[in-house]
Amino acid sequence: MPTFYDTHAHLTRREFADDLPQVIARAGEAGIAKIVTIGTDLASSAQAVKLAEEFPNLFAVVGWHPSHALEAPDDFRPALRELARHPKVVALGETGLDYYRLPSRQAGFTAADDERYKTKQAGLFRQHLEVAAELGLNCVVHQRDSLADALAQFQPFADRVRAVFHCFADDAVTMQRIVALGSLVSFTGILTFKNGQNIRDTLAATPLDQFMLETDCPFLAPMPYRGKRCEPAYVKETAAVAAQVKGCSLEELSAATCAAAERFFGKLLSP
Repeated sequence: MPTFYDTHAHLTRREFADDLPQVIARAGEAGIAKIVTIGTDLASSAQAVKLAEEFPNLFAVVGWHPSHALEAPDDFRPALRELARHPKVVALGETGLDYYRLPSRQAGFTAADDERYKTKQAGLFRQHLEVAAELGLNCVVHQRDSLADALAQFQPFADRVRAVFHCFADDAVTMQRIVALGSLVSFTGILTFKNGQNIRDTLAATPLDQFMLETDCPFLAPMPYRGKRCEPAYVKETAAVAAQVKGCSLEELSAATCAAAERFFGKLLSP
């Protein structure tokens, strides 16, 4: 059976609190050989490291999600450095910019609140990039409704840090801009949705060695599980559609996407 990696899971979330060992076992049975679980703040990052210590096939990414930027300390770098030195921490993140839910969309907030929010996100993103460059790690980047700003902020670091723009849902031209910077994109179960043709078109244009597969679980379960809790085993369904789009075998897709993940997450092959 071809093996795949889930390069972006959120196994510290409460949705997995009652059956995480079974979730991980099902992933193994489905051929998902390695799972990268992602932190979104200090507590979940520390928890991700603990899970990586407990389960041999789990690895951690540590960082602070931009949507929670207002709760982050002014200087997150000392805590990030400490977490990042763990042997099973394979990257920093997820970090980036998210303008989807700006404060001004709620009563009582103004455009000035939006600018403070964006400024805090930008500062937090830069801190991740600085520590990544310092420690020789890469970054898992989240961007929503913020592509131009995210690329502009990342570009000065592109010669020292690679990024994966995860849950990629933009067009082929954007993908090519990211690949030209030496970075990658990653595709979720959205690839399998009936209304996901635009994402399948982008995948078709993406070089076979420049993308990874992920679930972003517990979100975005692929068909036929759409609307249910997603879990790492479901990479298998996304891989089946990706192989069809790329016109390659599952074995070829396995080799390419796992090799891309191993290059990006430098410590992924560590014992």
